[in-house]
Amino acid sequence: MAASHTLPQSHAIRKSGVLVLDGFGIRVQVSAGHLFLRDGIGDERRTIRLPRVNHGLKRLVMIGSDGFITLEALRWISDVGAAFVMLDRRGKVLAVTGPVSSSDARLRRAQALALGNGTALRISKELISQKLAGQELLVRDMLHDSGAGDAIARFRAELPSTENIESVRLIEAQAAKLYWQAWSDVPVRWPRKDERRVPEHWQRFGSRISPLTHSPRLAANPPNALLNFLYSILEAEARLSAVAMGLDPGIGFLHVDTPFRDSLACDLMEVCRPRCDAFVLDWLQREPLRKSDFWEDRNGNCRLVSALAIRLSETADTWRKLVAPVAEYVAQELWSSISKPTSRLGQQLLASRLTQAHRRAVKGSGVPAVNQPKPEHVCSDCGIKIRTAKKLCSKCAKRATPKNFRAGRKMAQRPEHLAKRAETMRTHKRAIQGWKPSALPAWLTRDTYVKRVVPALASVAKSQIRSVLGVSEPYSSAIQAGKRVPHPRHWQLLAQLVGVSPNGSS
Repeated sequence: MAASHTLPQSHAIRKSGVLVLDGFGIRVQVSAGHLFLRDGIGDERRTIRLPRVNHGLKRLVMIGSDGFITLEALRWISDVGAAFVMLDRRGKVLAVTGPVSSSDARLRRAQALALGNGTALRISKELISQKLAGQELLVRDMLHDSGAGDAIARFRAELPSTENIESVRLIEAQAAKLYWQAWSDVPVRWPRKDERRVPEHWQRFGSRISPLTHSPRLAANPPNALLNFLYSILEAEARLSAVAMGLDPGIGFLHVDTPFRDSLACDLMEVCRPRCDAFVLDWLQREPLRKSDFWEDRNGNCRLVSALAIRLSETADTWRKLVAPVAEYVAQELWSSISKPTSRLGQQLLASRLTQAHRRAVKGSGVPAVNQPKPEHVCSDCGIKIRTAKKLCSKCAKRATPKNFRAGRKMAQRPEHLAKRAETMRTHKRAIQGWKPSALPAWLTRDTYVKRVVPALASVAKSQIRSVLGVSEPYSSAIQAGKRVPHPRHWQLLAQLVGVSPNGSS
């Protein structure tokens, strides 16, 4: 029988409040008032119990369809104000359910009539304008492609003059073509051990259009697979936000009516797509991907392994915060299109359930900024997770040390480096010859330096010593440790740096 272990609540749920279930035989049920969950594979089974109070749960994400969830468990999740999202192993959204709030039939009627009275056109222009602004900023700041940025800006400038939604769609499509062309040559880095194991079309971003479907679906390489999975998480959050605001997620404006698709959710997520793109691009530029996180299906579809899918699912709270103000904007625009009698307090405002913007405005505080999630930092040689300050893990760094040492010694003997060292030595020699012992204060003797200045140097950064004296890093380390006593002309500068004076240390 497979081993199972019970996880404490703090270990099961991250700070974001997202709990991801994966594996086979997943169970979600209520037992003795607690939410009882089991997931995992083989010996890596786990059991989690969540109480009704201080549970910290905001999203329960289930990846796969092997298992069950009871109706009582869905009721428990709704009662505590959390949401349930079910994805298949390709990242497609299968089911989304969240807390049900009271809705106004007038708002849904306004949503259905928006395509005929111009409200949908006004909303569509604003959504695409924000999306193009995000795309322009990304290609300028992260891809350093001012040509594509200028072209996207010109398309955005055409939006106010458009007279129908078809023109808005055309502008968005033309800008998207330029946008993804700017991505095409972005290299995909891999740890050294994986470079020969990945196919050639995994070495760069390539086209956003998959050769398998002639659409973005069924990505053929890792970066596009990452985007598709994140878009699925974003779509689920957009649907939850739409329902929370009392809107019908299936009645969209930009996206035409299609069976089994939440068109309004797809409209809302357009504004947030550039932020998902920025997350993936930052990952590609900052960290290498790992071959062990991806695998290729028999038809060539690039798939994510469960561990990576779980880590991406845990970013759901970020996308929830980003899509919330977009959903509130759309709901408020639809609400303002309804003719309503004016009360004594003036125009009735629609509740800002997602961001609490009205309540924050009364208190004089704004909606806090949303921090972009960061990818894991991995060793550039073997690909294991390491601390951010390191480039290589301890094993790879040890293997690389002799090689780097020999390369460094060979580089140090180059004529330009020999000339640089010679000039540094001549500069120090001229400074020593020009220095007069009478310039040193009488109280600052060698004994005073050793007993008072050297111990105080332990609390000073080596970079400060190096900057003040103009010496090398190894020599500044030796001075700080007391292994080397510098020339007396440096004593007064070091005494001033650590605050040693004739009357005592400051």
